[in-house]
Amino acid sequence: MKNILFVLALILSLSACSDTETATETPQQPNPSTSEPVTGKDQKLTAVHAAETIVIDGKADEAVWQKAEWQPLDNLWVGEMPDADDFQGKFKTAWTEDFLYVLAEIQDDTLVDIEPDGLLNYWDDDCLEIFVDADASGGDHTYSHNAFAYHLSLDGKAVDINPDSVFTYYNDHVKQARTQNGKTSVWEVAVKIYDEKYRDGAINAPNKLAAGGKMGFALAYCDNDYSKEREHFMGSVFIPGEDKNKGWIDAGVFGELRFGE
Repeated sequence: MKNILFVLALILSLSACSDTETATETPQQPNPSTSEPVTGKDQKLTAVHAAETIVIDGKADEAVWQKAEWQPLDNLWVGEMPDADDFQGKFKTAWTEDFLYVLAEIQDDTLVDIEPDGLLNYWDDDCLEIFVDADASGGDHTYSHNAFAYHLSLDGKAVDINPDSVFTYYNDHVKQARTQNGKTSVWEVAVKIYDEKYRDGAINAPNKLAAGGKMGFALAYCDNDYSKEREHFMGSVFIPGEDKNKGWIDAGVFGELRFGE
C-alpha cells in the first residue's frame, strides 16, 4: 500500500512541475493600451505623386486625392482637448516636382479672425499651419530658414518669422484655397519647398521634389472660439513632454514625409 501511495505522489509531483514549466514558457501578449505614441521622425507618412495638374480651388476633385489616405489631426499641443462638436481635422498629402500639396478637412464650430493686423498675434486666430523642413535635418528654426512654419489665415495670407525676428508674409510660397460648407472647411494648398539657403528679399529657386525623397513635415490647426488667445492647438504628430508647443522652434519634432511613386 505504501508503494502505491508513493507512486501516486510521484506522478502528481511530476504533473505539477510540467504545468509550471508550460505556464512559464507561454509568451506574454503585448497590451495595445500600453504602447507609446509615435513621435517625431518615427512618424513615416507618404505623399502620393500627382500625375495630373492639381487646380488649387478647394474642390479636391483630382484623382490623386482619391488615392491619398486621410491622416488625423488628433494630437493636442496647446490647451485642452476639444470635443468632437468643437473641432475635428484630417489631411492628405500629394506632390509634384514643383509643389507639396496638402488637403485638409477641418470641422470647426466657430471660425474666428479677431486680429485685424495679419502680422499681429496671428496664431490666436483660426488658421492652418504647415511645417516643412526641406532636408529633414531637424534642429532649431526659430529665427532661421532651416525650416518653415507657414500660418495660413482665413483670408488667404501665409505668415512666418524671418531671420531678423520679424513676422513676415510669405504669400508667394503658398497657393491656397478654402471652401466652406456649414462647419466644414476644406483647405487645398500648394507649397513651394525652400531650404536653409533661402534669403529674404533675394531671388530664390525652390527645391525640385523627386520620388524616393523625404522632408520633415507636420500639420496643425489653431482653434479659437472668441477667446483672447487660441483655445486649442491640434497637431499631426505626438510631441512628448509637458511643453508641446515646439513646432515653431524645433524641426526635430516634425514627422517624416516621403515622396511616393
